[in-house]
Amino acid sequence: MPEIHAFRALRYDLGHVGSLSDVVAPPYDVIGPELQDQLYKRHPANVIRLILNREEPGDDGSNNRYTRAARFLKNWRSEGVLFTEPDPAIYVYHQVFFHAGATHTRRGFMARVRLERFGEGKIYPHEETLAGPKADRLLLTKACKANLSQIFGLYPDPRSEAQGLLESAIADKVPLEATDHLGVVHRLWPVTDVQVTAALAGMVGPKPVFIADGHHRYETACNYRDHLAEEGALSSNHSANFVLMMCVGMSDLGMLVLPTHRLFRGFPPMTSAELLAKLGDSFTTRLAGEGIDLATNVWEEIETADDQGTLGLFTAKDERWIVASTNDTGRARLSELAPEHSVAWRGLGVAVLHRLVVDSLLAAPNLPKPRYVHQVDEVVAGLESDEFQLAAMVMPATVEQIRKISEHHERMPAKSTYFYPKLLSGLVINPLE
Repeated sequence: MPEIHAFRALRYDLGHVGSLSDVVAPPYDVIGPELQDQLYKRHPANVIRLILNREEPGDDGSNNRYTRAARFLKNWRSEGVLFTEPDPAIYVYHQVFFHAGATHTRRGFMARVRLERFGEGKIYPHEETLAGPKADRLLLTKACKANLSQIFGLYPDPRSEAQGLLESAIADKVPLEATDHLGVVHRLWPVTDVQVTAALAGMVGPKPVFIADGHHRYETACNYRDHLAEEGALSSNHSANFVLMMCVGMSDLGMLVLPTHRLFRGFPPMTSAELLAKLGDSFTTRLAGEGIDLATNVWEEIETADDQGTLGLFTAKDERWIVASTNDTGRARLSELAPEHSVAWRGLGVAVLHRLVVDSLLAAPNLPKPRYVHQVDEVVAGLESDEFQLAAMVMPATVEQIRKISEHHERMPAKSTYFYPKLLSGLVINPLE
């Protein structure tokens, strides 16, 4: 892992705001208009006003959602709503959540991590980024001069030595606690012991980091650093040389990657027979049955098989499900279609779906963006709307696949991973001044 540092975070003063649960929010890119409105109403100092301020009538270059966010941040600091940590700290962060009938805990720590451009060091991406979100986040960073949300990074720690060091340091400490809108419990402990933070830096220093979530914000942090350098305002130890990152061991028992299923629009209506004909000899197929509600059974079959090359496909015209598994012919065809990619990349379920099925066999590379959902009941609800002609249920990428593909300096197709639960914004803010 590149160089990590303890830092003096900005944190909410609970004497001013009351409950921490009322002022935190999930990452900006998973907040829709309805949740944004709920968070605005929850508390006048909710971090939503920083990370995703509303657009207002009459906004212009000098008064807009970025400048409003900066004013809120400045005012909250001056009013004592936010305070600066007295001593530099590493922040141990636990997330306790319920999934598949059991309670899980994901454990990690937040620190400043020295920035490296992708491809120039030991920090690896796995997803493509888009210019629009990076431009948006750069305007916000320039206005607020702070990392308002953390990057999510993974690092190898098979025996949990680094995290174990921190767990010992907080064993007798009471955490700060917040519960998010999904019922996930988030717990935070500042660790200021210099010997502990130095030992942690030594343990994780040689390790690589794989970005799990926050690719746009990471590249934005690099762009902001370069912006300051161009202005002559960047010293070697300036805080903009670093980014706020949550670091989680890749073997952590609470690591969960959910699938991202697709609901497609833009296809001409087709029956299951027509789809089977198009899949041809690239798949071994089975007609699983008729009816939207069979989605649960189909997904259980796919999960049990645990094969990235197995897809669940639904044709809305005749409401039938097909279970399709890539065979040797299909794998050979995908190799011809994507020779620039590694075997690991071509083994991804989303690569099979998009590059082989949608782009090639169905000859529809320019479809409208699909609706992405993570739960089977969301697939069912979407299909009941009659808006979509085709659904695809696909296995999530594994952490090991992320590592292999990242080390090949490749990027996965869009929406290949969905790490659950999301990290909260508002627990700590990293000032860049």
